[in-house]
Amino acid sequence: MIELYYWTTPNGHKITILLEEIGLPYTIIPVNIGAGDQFKPEFLKISPNNRIPAIVDQKPADEGAPISVFESGAILLYLAEKTGKLIPQDLRQRTQVLEWLFWQMAGLGPMAGQNHHFSTYAPEKIEYAINRYVNETGRLYAILNKQLADREFVAGDYSIADIAAYPWIVPHERQSQNLEDFPNIKRWFETIQARPATIRAYEKAEALTTQALDPDKSRNLLFNQSAKTIQP
Repeated sequence: MIELYYWTTPNGHKITILLEEIGLPYTIIPVNIGAGDQFKPEFLKISPNNRIPAIVDQKPADEGAPISVFESGAILLYLAEKTGKLIPQDLRQRTQVLEWLFWQMAGLGPMAGQNHHFSTYAPEKIEYAINRYVNETGRLYAILNKQLADREFVAGDYSIADIAAYPWIVPHERQSQNLEDFPNIKRWFETIQARPATIRAYEKAEALTTQALDPDKSRNLLFNQSAKTIQP
């Protein structure tokens, strides 16, 4: 059983998408970042950077004590290696998947995140900062669009490289990006959006958001959404 410490952010969505794809039993433990749950001592024991997501694998491959993993890229790699799914075994293909996984972790995620912050959340609208991160996000979109010009997915077959990038493209409008300007991304985006695992993952996010707004109304909803994955 995988315990997923989660909230409804792009980095959190990566892990629910992957878990839905690979079919590992898991349970969601909400970490309400709006309420400051990420700073609680019990969470910091498994995620010292006070960021979601994090996991605890109760049954690691070495059959030893439970293993905790923080940072979304590390979690994607850990779970893919644990199951042998969504990561190639071939050296060259695997290397390409890892390149694009780290591209997302070092580029698309941080730059789009700063885009969100200065465009939407910053108390002072700083034109230089907004322009800088909108333009850098657009540059990264252009790189991804070029990569997808001659292939269906980022690194060949569908993999953790795609799962890492997709949730950061979902809020493209908030990033001041138009997918019509990036036709290869648009085709790729719509393909992943329609995958059953992606749909289930975002249903769980919706249930958790509803629960946070109205706990009494949605307590059973979140449980039932989790049960769809845990039970065959």
